[in-house]
Amino acid sequence: MTMGTSLIMQLSDWLQLFTHYLSLSLLAIGGAIATAPDMHRYLVDQQHWLTDAQFNASIAIAQAAPGPNVLFVALMGWNVGLNTGSLWNGLGGMLIAMAGTLLPSTTLTYLATGWVARHKERLGVRAFKQGMAPVVVGLVVATGWILASAHGGPLAAWPLWLITGATVLIMLCTRKVHLLWLLGAGAAAGWFGLV
Repeated sequence: MTMGTSLIMQLSDWLQLFTHYLSLSLLAIGGAIATAPDMHRYLVDQQHWLTDAQFNASIAIAQAAPGPNVLFVALMGWNVGLNTGSLWNGLGGMLIAMAGTLLPSTTLTYLATGWVARHKERLGVRAFKQGMAPVVVGLVVATGWILASAHGGPLAAWPLWLITGATVLIMLCTRKVHLLWLLGAGAAAGWFGLV
């Protein structure tokens, strides 16, 4: 898709968008942001329904806005719809993406939470919870890698990785500095153009 041309979406395309988000919903361990690398692959690289700039802006705006971080999914659906040249398709794209994301995970979470609460002492339940922690961390790092790629490649964004590493070290080595102060310091560095 090039700027200035409208995207043409058939009913089958909207259905593919919905089913893709349905499948990603069940992989969203650690939150929807953990599935951002596959969303990028599908929406930007494979289907060309979004540009890199639209993809990154959707995540940045949703993360900066108050509310749940899953809002970036709605913004991606909105942008896909707007790329067709229609405000109504923007609203439809937003609803399709959010419904696809929320239906399976909400249903599974509701059912699984009750089961886990009843069986929390089982070895398998405890092992599963502990085993998922590295998976979540890996998925979040992959998301950061994709977002850093928009700045000339992940390695070109070394100041961002340096700040991230310093933040992690400070969090691990001391309990006296609150995470919000570290986030504020990173925001200030971005504001002043240091990163």
